[in-house]
Amino acid sequence: MEFALALILFLVLLMGVFDLGRGIYQWNGVSQAAREIARVTSVHPGATLGTSAQTAAVVATQQGLIPNLGNPTFECVDITGAPTSGTCRPGDWVRVRIAAPWSAVTPLLGMIGSLNIESSSSIQIP
Repeated sequence: MEFALALILFLVLLMGVFDLGRGIYQWNGVSQAAREIARVTSVHPGATLGTSAQTAAVVATQQGLIPNLGNPTFECVDITGAPTSGTCRPGDWVRVRIAAPWSAVTPLLGMIGSLNIESSSSIQIP
Protein backbone atom coordinates (compact mmCIF):
# COMPACT_ATOMS: atom_id res chain seq x y z
CA MET A 1 0.00 0.00 0.00
CA GLU A 2 2.73 2.48 0.96
CA PHE A 3 4.72 1.52 -2.12
CA ALA A 4 1.78 2.37 -4.39
CA LEU A 5 1.40 5.83 -2.84
CA ALA A 6 5.14 6.51 -2.97
CA LEU A 7 5.34 5.29 -6.57
CA ILE A 8 2.65 7.71 -7.73
CA LEU A 9 4.39 10.63 -6.05
CA PHE A 10 7.75 9.56 -7.48
CA LEU A 11 6.36 9.27 -11.03
CA VAL A 12 4.68 12.70 -10.85
CA LEU A 13 7.95 14.26 -9.65
CA LEU A 14 9.88 12.45 -12.36
CA MET A 15 7.49 13.70 -15.05
CA GLY A 16 7.81 17.23 -13.64
CA VAL A 17 11.59 17.09 -13.88
CA PHE A 18 11.26 15.79 -17.45
CA ASP A 19 8.90 18.66 -18.36
CA LEU A 20 11.17 21.30 -16.86
CA GLY A 21 14.09 19.79 -18.76
CA ARG A 22 12.09 20.04 -21.98
CA GLY A 23 11.32 23.69 -21.17
CA ILE A 24 14.97 24.52 -20.57
CA TYR A 25 15.92 22.74 -23.82
CA GLN A 26 13.26 24.76 -25.68
CA TRP A 27 14.39 28.06 -24.13
CA ASN A 28 18.06 27.37 -24.91
CA GLY A 29 17.23 26.17 -28.41
CA VAL A 30 15.18 29.27 -29.28
CA SER A 31 18.00 31.52 -28.02
CA GLN A 32 20.60 29.61 -30.01
CA ALA A 33 18.41 29.63 -33.12
CA ALA A 34 18.10 33.44 -32.94
CA ARG A 35 21.89 33.79 -32.63
CA GLU A 36 22.65 31.38 -35.49
CA ILE A 37 20.10 32.94 -37.84
CA ALA A 38 21.34 36.47 -37.04
CA ARG A 39 24.96 35.45 -37.63
CA VAL A 40 24.27 33.92 -41.05
CA THR A 41 21.96 36.75 -42.09
CA SER A 42 24.57 39.39 -41.23
CA VAL A 43 27.06 37.69 -43.56
CA HIS A 44 24.52 36.75 -46.27
CA PRO A 45 21.69 39.31 -46.06
CA GLY A 46 20.13 38.56 -49.46
CA ALA A 47 18.27 40.96 -51.76
CA THR A 48 15.66 41.43 -49.06
CA LEU A 49 16.94 40.93 -45.53
CA GLY A 50 16.76 37.23 -44.61
CA THR A 51 16.03 35.86 -48.09
CA SER A 52 19.42 34.34 -48.88
CA ALA A 53 19.76 30.60 -49.45
CA GLN A 54 22.19 30.35 -46.53
CA THR A 55 19.69 31.95 -44.13
CA ALA A 56 16.91 29.68 -45.39
CA ALA A 57 19.12 26.63 -44.80
CA VAL A 58 19.90 27.66 -41.21
CA VAL A 59 16.23 28.41 -40.50
CA ALA A 60 15.26 24.97 -41.83
CA THR A 61 17.95 23.29 -39.70
CA GLN A 62 16.87 25.12 -36.55
CA GLN A 63 13.20 24.31 -37.19
CA GLY A 64 14.19 20.66 -37.43
CA LEU A 65 15.97 20.85 -34.06
CA ILE A 66 13.47 22.91 -32.03
CA PRO A 67 9.86 21.69 -31.82
CA ASN A 68 7.28 24.15 -33.20
CA LEU A 69 9.87 26.85 -33.94
CA GLY A 70 8.17 29.66 -35.82
CA ASN A 71 9.46 31.72 -38.71
CA PRO A 72 11.90 34.47 -37.78
CA THR A 73 11.35 38.17 -38.39
CA PHE A 74 14.24 40.24 -39.68
CA GLU A 75 14.88 43.91 -39.10
CA CYS A 76 17.73 46.26 -39.94
CA VAL A 77 18.55 48.58 -37.03
CA ASP A 78 21.20 51.13 -36.12
CA ILE A 79 23.44 51.03 -33.05
CA THR A 80 20.66 52.47 -30.84
CA GLY A 81 18.19 49.78 -31.94
CA ALA A 82 16.08 52.12 -34.06
CA PRO A 83 14.95 50.67 -37.41
CA THR A 84 16.83 52.03 -40.41
CA SER A 85 15.12 53.06 -43.61
CA GLY A 86 16.01 51.54 -46.94
CA THR A 87 18.41 48.67 -47.36
CA CYS A 88 20.89 47.45 -44.79
CA ARG A 89 24.40 48.81 -45.17
CA PRO A 90 27.67 47.66 -43.64
CA GLY A 91 27.78 48.91 -40.07
CA ASP A 92 24.02 48.46 -39.56
CA TRP A 93 22.75 45.68 -37.32
CA VAL A 94 20.53 42.72 -38.17
CA ARG A 95 17.90 41.95 -35.52
CA VAL A 96 16.24 38.53 -35.62
CA ARG A 97 13.22 37.62 -33.50
CA ILE A 98 11.89 34.10 -33.19
CA ALA A 99 9.50 32.20 -30.93
CA ALA A 100 8.28 28.70 -30.13
CA PRO A 101 5.42 27.55 -27.88
CA TRP A 102 6.04 25.17 -24.97
CA SER A 103 3.47 23.33 -22.91
CA ALA A 104 3.94 20.82 -20.12
CA VAL A 105 2.59 17.28 -20.26
CA THR A 106 2.65 16.71 -16.50
CA PRO A 107 -0.89 17.14 -15.15
CA LEU A 108 -0.01 19.71 -12.48
CA LEU A 109 2.36 21.72 -14.66
CA GLY A 110 -0.09 21.45 -17.56
CA MET A 111 -2.50 23.71 -15.69
CA ILE A 112 -0.28 26.73 -16.43
CA GLY A 113 -1.08 26.31 -20.12
CA SER A 114 1.20 27.03 -23.04
CA LEU A 115 4.11 29.45 -22.77
CA ASN A 116 5.51 31.31 -25.75
CA ILE A 117 9.29 31.27 -25.55
CA GLU A 118 10.72 34.20 -27.50
CA SER A 119 14.24 35.36 -28.25
CA SER A 120 15.94 38.03 -30.30
CA SER A 121 19.51 38.52 -31.36
CA SER A 122 21.35 41.35 -33.07
CA ILE A 123 24.65 41.29 -34.90
CA GLN A 124 26.48 43.92 -36.93
CA ILE A 125 26.77 43.59 -40.68
CA PRO A 126 30.48 43.51 -41.56
